[in-house]
Amino acid sequence: MSESVYRVTEVIGVSADSWEQAARNAVETVAGSVRELRIAEVVRQDVTIEEGKIAEFRVRLDVSFKYDKE
Repeated sequence: MSESVYRVTEVIGVSADSWEQAARNAVETVAGSVRELRIAEVVRQDVTIEEGKIAEFRVRLDVSFKYDKE
């Protein structure tokens, strides 16, 4: 069994459509700049409100990625 080290970083995804899309936006953005992305855990969901209506869905995620040994 190999030994590994992972980092956990908090990110916030935003979408005008849904929490699912907000999470997808966050994961896809992080995956574009971090290798070895492993897990995303939803920590919190909230919405922003403008003029009494939901304006944006926001998802706070803890994402983990593996450190390179080099």
